Amino acid sequence: MDFSTVVSSMSGIGKKRFECFLNLGIRTVEDLLYHFPRAYQNRGDILPLAMTPDGTVGAFLLTIATKPQTVMLKNRKQLTKLVAFDDTGKVTLTFFNQPFVKDVFNVGDEFRFYGKLSVKYGKRDMSSPVYEPVIQGRKLPDLVPVYPLTEGLTQKFIKNANETAIKTLIEEKYDFPDIFSESQLKKYGLMSLKDALIEIHFPKTIESVKKARERFVFEELYAFALGISLAKSHRKNGNAFCMADTNITDILKKMPYKLTNAQRRSVNEILADMSNKEGRPMSRLLSGDVGSGKTACASIALYAAVKNNTQGALMAPTEILATQHYNDLNPLFEDLGIKVALLTGSTTAANKRDIYEKVRTNEIQIVIGTHALLNEKLEFEKLGLVITDEQHRFGVRQRTLLAEKTHLTGSYDAHVLVMSATPIPRTLALILYGDLDISVLDELPPGRQKVDTFLVDESYRERLNGFIRKNAISNQVYIVCPAVEDTEDDESGLLPFDFTDEDVRKTRDNKLMSATGLAEKLQNEVFPDIKVGLVHGKMKSADKKRVMREFEQDKIKILVSTTVIEVGVNVPNAVLMVVENAERFGLSQLHQLRGRVGRGKDKSYCILVSSSENEKSKQRLNVMCSTNNGFKIAEADLEQRGPGDFFTNRQGDARQSGGMKFRFATLCDMELLQKAFAEAGEILQNDPKLSLNENKSLASYMDKLFGRLQNS
Repeated sequence: MDFSTVVSSMSGIGKKRFECFLNLGIRTVEDLLYHFPRAYQNRGDILPLAMTPDGTVGAFLLTIATKPQTVMLKNRKQLTKLVAFDDTGKVTLTFFNQPFVKDVFNVGDEFRFYGKLSVKYGKRDMSSPVYEPVIQGRKLPDLVPVYPLTEGLTQKFIKNANETAIKTLIEEKYDFPDIFSESQLKKYGLMSLKDALIEIHFPKTIESVKKARERFVFEELYAFALGISLAKSHRKNGNAFCMADTNITDILKKMPYKLTNAQRRSVNEILADMSNKEGRPMSRLLSGDVGSGKTACASIALYAAVKNNTQGALMAPTEILATQHYNDLNPLFEDLGIKVALLTGSTTAANKRDIYEKVRTNEIQIVIGTHALLNEKLEFEKLGLVITDEQHRFGVRQRTLLAEKTHLTGSYDAHVLVMSATPIPRTLALILYGDLDISVLDELPPGRQKVDTFLVDESYRERLNGFIRKNAISNQVYIVCPAVEDTEDDESGLLPFDFTDEDVRKTRDNKLMSATGLAEKLQNEVFPDIKVGLVHGKMKSADKKRVMREFEQDKIKILVSTTVIEVGVNVPNAVLMVVENAERFGLSQLHQLRGRVGRGKDKSYCILVSSSENEKSKQRLNVMCSTNNGFKIAEADLEQRGPGDFFTNRQGDARQSGGMKFRFATLCDMELLQKAFAEAGEILQNDPKLSLNENKSLASYMDKLFGRLQNS
């Protein structure tokens, strides 16, 4: 066995289970070992029954007091009950449809149970807790990993698969392909890859899993730094088409508003890049606050590309955002005689074939779409400009793959413009986007409204519902929840993967508000006379489109959602944004959500709901109440939490450069980033193409993340 071994060859993984693994992006043993836990159950902190409040999720060391009794209920379900105790009290344990537990629990046996304790009228109950026998001489693990799952796979199965893989590799004396040399490991005090993988999946102590995580933090940042540096090197050697005609008078006349000074400055920088006679392809980051007019700048760049007899592509991370761009830009370009197409995953096969043919023959000059633009069947006659929106959702490899489509029909590189509505402090941008020049839209168009923001706790619920009703009658309301379904409330007992010492001391005490549960309650109990809609990422694309269309048409007055509406939704009639469990979101993400309102003529508000007692959380959320300036918020985020929020939330949604995920970004700091870039620079200075034998593992690792990038 080695890292490239397909997991289907492992014992117990047949065809069906292999398909389940593929759904998680796991094909090889390496994929399996890099499928890290999303959180940990802290079972080492044993709680006393009598002193543990109702609703607490935790671990209890209990002795079995009674023999299990199983009864059949009317609905044909089986109920098994028994009583267990510790030095402080007793608890009734209930198991549904698990009659076999009667053979597991014997009176006098000691077990560690993990689950949610319910206390009512002095009686304690636990429903279907996880249990582990206490065996003399065998220490139970303090931290138990919790993995991202898919249907058909359980926590136990993934844990066992990882255990089998690691044991087999060690027994076969496999040489784990570490991207760090012995001297680098020593220099930065890092665990080896082998030790870090063991500790991340089977941590011995809280400290050991922290050390393992530190290794992967630096591994990610180091690989990211190398990718950026290699892309920058490729850019210097590029050969782009010089777009000499920079007369944009016609499109400016068609625009319904005048450009701001910041927009004019940024457009001039973009056009100067595109028209440079040295053949250097533009690679520019256009960073601006919500509503600062990035799309207007992008449309001018696309117009310039078409005017110079080339084609343009605009790639957005979601179908909602891609459709929004198409609806905004198509009428403008149609008026200028330019053909635009929308290409997404839900585009019909017949329409796709038609678009492919017309793009290949230049009958369509501009294509707007999602990842569907990366399909190998899409060929441009002469691709001159690639624009990616929301850079924190895309990576170096993706924008490079799209830009390289021009190679299909010519020898020119495409110019690249990256738009980000997440304001990024310039100090951070210079490090993270070393392959890009930076344009900043630091002013908002005239008339853009300030959104008043307030922080409230659960005691304001009745008043909040009244405020929602008031705004829903005359306008519309967004309500954003951190979870899709109520079952995700199990998070309350977990240590997040990026846990801190404070997380270890105190598990999360706030119940997650779920979008499905809240939407149902609001429609049936609170606002039966007002239409409430629901949209979340697990819905089918057609259903999401239908709900969003009804909201845009004012048929739905209150839209309950997850962060799927974070970008790309433009409903000027929406005047109130309510964010539940606001402490669960980064400031930059909250600022994005707030940007969904304040787009019309009516006064707009943002209400952050949080009952967290954590002082740091309160300080962070109060920043949102004190300013609407995205760059100030970004600076505060950088100061308080590090650069992680610019790339990912605790659910790990945001994709990073190439195939990377910044799972650990909340642990990063500027000093560590600078070390990663310095180390990358040192390696590339001695080995620009990573061709030396000592960098073999590193080159292979980078190739998986960035494809052809480093070899260009």
